[in-house]
Order: sequence, then C-alpha cells, then structure tokens
Amino acid sequence: MIIHFLGLEVLWHRVVTAVSTIPDAEAWLGSAALLGIYTLIALPVGFGSGFIKIDIQKSWVVVIGVIAGSLLRPALTEELFFRVLLLPHATENTSPAALWFWGLGGLVIFLVYHPLNAMTFFPVARETFLNPIFLFLAALLGVTCTISYWQSGSLWPPVIIHWVIVAVWLLLLGGYQKLYA
Repeated sequence: MIIHFLGLEVLWHRVVTAVSTIPDAEAWLGSAALLGIYTLIALPVGFGSGFIKIDIQKSWVVVIGVIAGSLLRPALTEELFFRVLLLPHATENTSPAALWFWGLGGLVIFLVYHPLNAMTFFPVARETFLNPIFLFLAALLGVTCTISYWQSGSLWPPVIIHWVIVAVWLLLLGGYQKLYA
C-alpha cells in the first residue's frame, strides 16, 4: 500500500522495464543515427566557439579511468534518473501532451542539474558547466538521449550515447583539460 501511495510502484516498473528491455537492431540503428545527428551539430558548434579542440589524452591510466568511470557516472546514473525515472515508459500509454510535458521538464531539470552540481559537489567544473556552449551541448545530449529512450524503450541505447559523447569529449576533445587540469 505504501509503495503504491508513494508512486514507487510506477518508478520500479520503469526501472525494471527499461533495464530488461533489450533493444532490437532497429533501435540500435536509430540510436546510431541520433548519435550521428548529435555529432553533426555538436562538432561545428564546439569547434566554432572554441569550446572543444583536439586534445588527445595519452595516459593509459586516464584513458581507462575515463572509459570505466564515465560509463557509471555520468552515463548510467544520469540516464537512470533523467530518462528512466522521470519519463513515462512506452508501456504506460501516455498521451503525446504528457510526453512533451515530461520530456521538456526532464530536459530543464537535466540542464539545471549541471550548474548546481558544479556549484556544490564539483566546483572545478563551475566554469565549464556554466558555459553556454556546454549547456547547449548538454541540452542537445538530453534531447538525443530522450528520443533514443522513447524509441527503444530501453535504458541501454541512451546510456551508450551518453557514454560515447562524454568519453570522446574527455579523451579527445579537450574535456579532460577543462574539468581536471
């Protein structure tokens, strides 16, 4: 009774369904296309603004740490929270208006989370996480992951998209220097 009252039953259903749904080939291809679209927008914006630049991390300790670490956080944890818990799953038969409401609301929360995180728990990221280009790219990432989640019904495609984008930025495009140097 308490679980139902608190809405935990719905959240539990979302987590179990999203984690256990194995994407089919069409979902993976759709997610790859979304990643391609993200890349086609993000690279010109990032390079044109000077926010990103080629800067390849050569330390294997850094490379392995980023690859492993960015899979857990931010990719898995943020996708679980900002997509799976906040957004209705396809099995919930939600109206298009409600999907838009939750999608936009989740995106706003995702964007606000980054500066708040920098101002509280991750102060070295303050300048980066308050940068308008970073926030634009984060919004684009949020939209990309939301569409991927809704298309696939699975946690896994948005996690992979988020992970690839963050790892590439940190390891090849100057993100590591912005956050940790």
